[in-house]
Amino acid sequence: MIQLETTAARVRAFELSTRQFLGLTLASVAALWLIVVTGAAVRLTDSGLGCRHWPGCEKGHPLPAKDYHAFIEFGNRVIGGVTIVVVLLTALAAWRTPSLSRGARRLALGVFLGTLAQAPLGYLAVKTDLRWPVVATHLLLSMAVLAGAVVLALEAYATLRGRAEPFVPMELRRLALLVAGAALALLVTGTLATAGGPHSGGGAEHVDRLWRLQPLIYVHAGSVAVFGIGLVFVLGYLAARRERAQWLFGFGGAVAGLLVVQMVVGEIQYRTHLPWPLVLAHVGLAGAVWALLVAFVTVLWRPPRVD
Repeated sequence: MIQLETTAARVRAFELSTRQFLGLTLASVAALWLIVVTGAAVRLTDSGLGCRHWPGCEKGHPLPAKDYHAFIEFGNRVIGGVTIVVVLLTALAAWRTPSLSRGARRLALGVFLGTLAQAPLGYLAVKTDLRWPVVATHLLLSMAVLAGAVVLALEAYATLRGRAEPFVPMELRRLALLVAGAALALLVTGTLATAGGPHSGGGAEHVDRLWRLQPLIYVHAGSVAVFGIGLVFVLGYLAARRERAQWLFGFGGAVAGLLVVQMVVGEIQYRTHLPWPLVLAHVGLAGAVWALLVAFVTVLWRPPRVD
């Protein structure tokens, strides 16, 4: 009994430093970005039905057979499981990091719950033979929890370094929120374009498709234009006043530069009839642009101290 009480006391006394917690949040961001890429690989290689049972691969055979599609699908599930564990550890650590605010702890819990919800969504995707609304929701939820993890990492960094006053006026910060909304619309239209294209997840003979590809491509391109114009306007303002925060202008420039790379890859993939490796690169870049943009907008509103 005394030994149990001693162990419980040690657990209650266990605390993490802000720096240690920051490392966990960065691991969560990396894992959540990776699961976006591996999930896209499942869809683009028509491996979504490579394992028809869940959580094992086939009924009575939990591990995949020697099949290309089964290995890809099962590998994605393994990475998903590792991601859930990493995000769970981050959420638990948030409650053992005294310097964190209550809001940061709640955000850590929300990121974990969103990540955990991916498991039943994956099960539902398999059971519905990859119907596009389920698969699209699966991807968009991944992007949502990735955004939450990025904000959490920045909260930890600001807790470590201290917080500064916003460098830009309220009007520009509100515009940045609209740009983030345009980026979200860009993700949605890109997901819908994939649902209407040749890479819906399990082979053309298995999968329901959303509408025709060509109109969806035009809608997606229009979203790119709106997002790009808004981002250029924000960067123009920061360029005119970059002496106040040179690093902030550089950060925005990095977002814009990565967006240009993604657009180039998107144009090449379209003109080469959507080969899956290029589409996979496009999705990975989309996840990176989204994460960087969320970080950029968060810093505009709640900048950390930069010495």
